Amino acid sequence: MDPEQVKNCRDKLKKFKDRLILANDSYLNLEEIVEKNNFGPINGILFDLGMSSWHLEKSGRGFTFQKDEPLDMRYNLQTALTAEKILNQWPEDKIEKILKEYGQERFSKRIAAEIVRVRKEKPIKTTFQLKEIIKKAVPKRFRHKRIHFATRIFQALRITVNKELDNLREALPQILEVLSPGERLVVVSFHSLEDKIVKNFLKNQKGLKILTKKPIEADLKEIKINPRARSAKLRAAVRSKKYA
Repeated sequence: MDPEQVKNCRDKLKKFKDRLILANDSYLNLEEIVEKNNFGPINGILFDLGMSSWHLEKSGRGFTFQKDEPLDMRYNLQTALTAEKILNQWPEDKIEKILKEYGQERFSKRIAAEIVRVRKEKPIKTTFQLKEIIKKAVPKRFRHKRIHFATRIFQALRITVNKELDNLREALPQILEVLSPGERLVVVSFHSLEDKIVKNFLKNQKGLKILTKKPIEADLKEIKINPRARSAKLRAAVRSKKYA
């Protein structure tokens, strides 16, 4: 979705340039991308739903509360909605809803109320501003848990800005249209809501045979090397020849 990431990928994978087709697009348009590039037959599909470390560390778009950055959170800068617009323009009940549903935040009501209170005094524009608002809204005893008190809020805003769950729901059925019979689909998710969507999709499709009864997760050795793998869940299925 991000042209900057397409450029980064092209630079890093120069030696594979003859075997690689890069598309500045979303898997929401999977069928269209396949047709446009005359790409086939397709012998495997991997959906890696995790966000890029580059976005956290180098994009400067407010994906992390560890740095003081503008509250943008867009993967594609051509889209209109930003985290700043949500925080400063959306009604309180709508903000509460996304914090509760997408962030699974127990203090969503308190945090939404504090966001609305603060924005009446001055616009909420930076990640550090938002972090302080969340800190004030969350009870003191919950400020020093294993998961940082701002994590779920930033997650909910990012998911909303980029329509991540809606895009996933619309993209998955397209797999049946492009994946060759007898070939495999692998999906790696990093959020329980994503995993639930994938699980239900695989379960309800006659054209797919599930290969993973339970999601495969990283072991302690892998998590030690790559801490961001701790929440990853991998599910796999094979395209049935019977329903081809």
